[in-house]
This record gives sequence, structure tokens and C-alpha cells, in this order.
Amino acid sequence: PQQKRQKQWQEMLGSIKAGDRITTAGGIRGIILSIKDDVIVIRVAPDNIKLEVAKNAIASVTTQDGTSGS
Repeated sequence: PQQKRQKQWQEMLGSIKAGDRITTAGGIRGIILSIKDDVIVIRVAPDNIKLEVAKNAIASVTTQDGTSGS
């Protein structure tokens, strides 16, 4: 079961793209602006603050069409 979860998580990270809504492991929610190697830049409401986050800190993804990646 753990390996299956790890594989699903790796596939989720491989399929993220700019515009996706994400939640980090720390609970921060934002929209992906750009992806560079192992770092992503997200925009966080309400003041549109840009944060640079490690890619493997992503806990879940909600794409533009409303589907959940976890």
C-alpha cells in the first residue's frame, strides 16, 4: 500500500502544470505560476503573494477542471 501511494504521488508531481491549484504539506493553498526543476512558484490569495516552494512539499493537486490529484 505504501509503494502504491508513493507511485501515485510521483505521478501527480509529474503531471502538475501552471494554473493548477495545489495544497502543500504545510497546508498552504495556492495556484502554480511556474515550475523549475524541483521548485515551484505559487500565488497565494488574498494578496497575490508569490511563494517559492519545494516540489516535493506538494500534498495534493486540484486541476483547473476541479478534479483532485490525491
